[in-house]
Amino acid sequence: MSAMWIERDWKLESIEWVEMPGERKRFAGKNARLGHHGSGVVLRACRIAIAGQYGYGWSKLSEVEAKALIGMPARQLFMEDGRVQPEYRCLECPLLDWLGKLRGKPVYALFAEDAAAASAPFFAVPCYDTSLYFDELDIADEAGAIAHMQAEAQQGKDAGHRHFKIKTGRGARHMELERGTRRDIAVIRAVREVAGPEGKLMIDANNGYNLNLTKRVLEETADVGLYWIEEVFHEDRVLYADLKQWMDKRDIRVLIADGEGQASPSLLDWAFEGIIDVVQYDIMGKGVCNWLELGAKLDAAGVKSAPHCYGGPFGVYAMGHVASAIKGFQFIEWDAMTVPGLDGSRYRLRDGSIEIPNSPGFGLEWDDGYFSRLVSDKGWIAL
Repeated sequence: MSAMWIERDWKLESIEWVEMPGERKRFAGKNARLGHHGSGVVLRACRIAIAGQYGYGWSKLSEVEAKALIGMPARQLFMEDGRVQPEYRCLECPLLDWLGKLRGKPVYALFAEDAAAASAPFFAVPCYDTSLYFDELDIADEAGAIAHMQAEAQQGKDAGHRHFKIKTGRGARHMELERGTRRDIAVIRAVREVAGPEGKLMIDANNGYNLNLTKRVLEETADVGLYWIEEVFHEDRVLYADLKQWMDKRDIRVLIADGEGQASPSLLDWAFEGIIDVVQYDIMGKGVCNWLELGAKLDAAGVKSAPHCYGGPFGVYAMGHVASAIKGFQFIEWDAMTVPGLDGSRYRLRDGSIEIPNSPGFGLEWDDGYFSRLVSDKGWIAL
């Protein structure tokens, strides 16, 4: 058991926290609800020390909360199987990183169902390019606008992507309804040309459609072979049940995915009823250990798992580590970005998957000195 690897006299010695600025690989445009997402991102980074060993990761705990944890016996922070105790999951990412380093194992190997996955040089998890926002709205020429979006998809394919999620819902706010809907459909077809027949395509309308618009888009792209539709309208059992029946009658085999953001409290009930096919709670909002527990329940019910992660500089790495324990895990939502002081180059994008390194902890390289300077400049430390 993992907790037996922790000496009884080890205690949580320090907690340091700071916001680390980063940048996306490409400026992100609008979606159905919001304006430009831009290129800047922020990592809420935390470093703990136990028995002279650092653990790094994302955390949103406050300085007051951190001070209350200093001196806690390390064994009390973990469950016997290595998961973090529920009351301490505000610190779970650096704790799991620390535990993985202690045991000389990647986090995914602490919980892997498959022994081969735990011992292989890397663990490959399917991913998709999530960067296709409304990046063409300022291009007046229709053909030029579509070509621009197709070129962005090609950039993703050249980088190693095979699967793509496309933001839709242009007619909800940023374009006239009919023109925006036609643009959505044209972009979907253009990205299919790039992805080829084997690539999986998803669309995410950020609740910018209604039921009838959803049916129209599905009908007009039936030959494209969408894999899932995501957040097409705000979660509604009656409307989703109607959509399911309509799709069944037309033999449209597209999954319904939902759950990011302020999802309905009834979403899981609908998933277990078979109305929702893919659950997408945010990896950091829900939490790594909570996702491990939820994934087991979804597996038992035959529901697929696809944690949400956009704009999360740590979540993009953490997502793949829960995949080893969830049979129905679908994709890492890959949002390419860089954060000075954090080296994620061991994670390699290749042929539609992220190869997660078989390195201790989360397999990330942190610049200890840079982190210390950043904490001293604009963060805090609890001792």
